Amino acid sequence: MSTADAPARAAPRLPGARVLLIQAPYYEDVVGGMRAGVEHAVREAGAALETADVAGAFELAAALRMALASGRGWDAHVLLGCVVRGETDHYDHICREAMAGVGRIAAETGCALGFGLLTVDTLDQALARSRPPGHDDFRHNKGTEAAVAAMMQAALRRHWGLA
Repeated sequence: MSTADAPARAAPRLPGARVLLIQAPYYEDVVGGMRAGVEHAVREAGAALETADVAGAFELAAALRMALASGRGWDAHVLLGCVVRGETDHYDHICREAMAGVGRIAAETGCALGFGLLTVDTLDQALARSRPPGHDDFRHNKGTEAAVAAMMQAALRRHWGLA
């Protein structure tokens, strides 16, 4: 499914829920736009947001593991970052390991997670997927999509008595 035909989903109401956003703001304009989307979705759901920064996309999985081990009990977790293809194969290694690491943690723990790591060829592609609220293309904000996914998982965990 492409960004253009992605369905618009609203976050479920989660009053009192706590959402942790772990972000790698290397590309501040991109991640800042996605963060604004997360903030919008969390506010609409009636939840509270906490934010933690990491150096880059590779560190997202380890930070998620630390957050889960901390015992602080967030209801949902959102990870944001951006990797833009360069002239070397560094892009491929970082994307593969970041995706695999986060995927393993999600499958092992069943945590409520929204994964907003953009893996793009150009900065323009990233900017198109991170337009903040109020912009014409805000519906395609991948931060919003990640937050909604995380809160849908949190609602499912509550429904099944896991939270």
